[in-house]
Amino acid sequence: MNRKRIAILGSTGSIGTQALQVIEEHSDLYEAYLLTANNSVEQLIAQARKFVPATVVIANENHYRKVQDALSDLPIKVYAGEDALCQVVQDDNVDIVLASMVGFAGLRPTISAIKAKKVIALANKETLVVAGELINNLAAEYQVPILPVDSEHSAIFQCLEPCNRIEKILLTCSGGPFRMFTPEQLKMVTKNDALAHPTWNMGAKITIDSATLMNKGFEVIEAKWLFGVTPERIQVVVHPQSVIHSMVQFEDGAVKAQLGVPDMRLPIQYAFSFPKRLKSSFDRVDFFKMNALTFEQPDTQKFRCLALAYEALGQGGNMPCIVNAANEIANRAFIDDRISFTQISDIIEQTMLHVKFTKDCSLETYLETDSIARRYAAGLIK
Repeated sequence: MNRKRIAILGSTGSIGTQALQVIEEHSDLYEAYLLTANNSVEQLIAQARKFVPATVVIANENHYRKVQDALSDLPIKVYAGEDALCQVVQDDNVDIVLASMVGFAGLRPTISAIKAKKVIALANKETLVVAGELINNLAAEYQVPILPVDSEHSAIFQCLEPCNRIEKILLTCSGGPFRMFTPEQLKMVTKNDALAHPTWNMGAKITIDSATLMNKGFEVIEAKWLFGVTPERIQVVVHPQSVIHSMVQFEDGAVKAQLGVPDMRLPIQYAFSFPKRLKSSFDRVDFFKMNALTFEQPDTQKFRCLALAYEALGQGGNMPCIVNAANEIANRAFIDDRISFTQISDIIEQTMLHVKFTKDCSLETYLETDSIARRYAAGLIK
């Protein structure tokens, strides 16, 4: 049996490193064929020396020589630049592309992989947030499956097999570290406070998005495109224990839930092996150690980002692209101690109000919108 060759876009991030653990555990089934990173040079070199992929891409061209020299004794092709990312995913030998780059940067390589008819294991939610209609149209045109890797969307995907008569999607949310804070306390939150997620170990950008609930807002938008449901049929449920990863309510009132420990390796592995399930060494849920599973409504007055995401989804067009661009700028500014936690949603809302709205869903429109929205959002930061 030939091993499936996996291209990991963003191999040094949280999803990428866990994907390599899955590949290592099932080395008889999978091969790390392509690894990429943006700036994490040393980690990329270490991964390449361990897994010896056919190809490595460092997106930041300033690091090309260092990576090439470090791998010169191995039979690995080394490329650099954003265009290289779009080209290498079209390699005839690639079977599955794990799109785990963070942010808007993942859009073009994912489109390139779809056009090359690669199976897409999608962990980069911004791709569907920014360009959901375009991505769905391309996936249909090229007959490419898009398999969700986000734990929540993987849970929904698993619950839908084989039934698909959905009444409502129940998208669970840990609530982040500040769900019990008052509005006054939120104004005093520091980046170190926000980076201490209660249940998940993620990169800085996504962890901040989880604290503002923008990550959950993006997942709402992603769910619309993945499962073809209207916004009013996607309900966010705060579930602090993060054991139920999401639920589906069907037309007869029955609810199916997917449970598991907070470990991204499980949805990654399922995306790789679908429709089969493989054995794993991951931890199991121990029901006798759980005191309770609790559920709450999200507070969209305190956490405005979730409300803004729903608003953007309702408007459609390029509005989710505007939200994503503004959020990336505000998120980075908060990490750099340039704005307060509560200013993140303020900047996003102001950008939504001032950047031109259009229903056009072409790639050119998304690229232009992203650039304009970033400039406007940056101009709001003193």
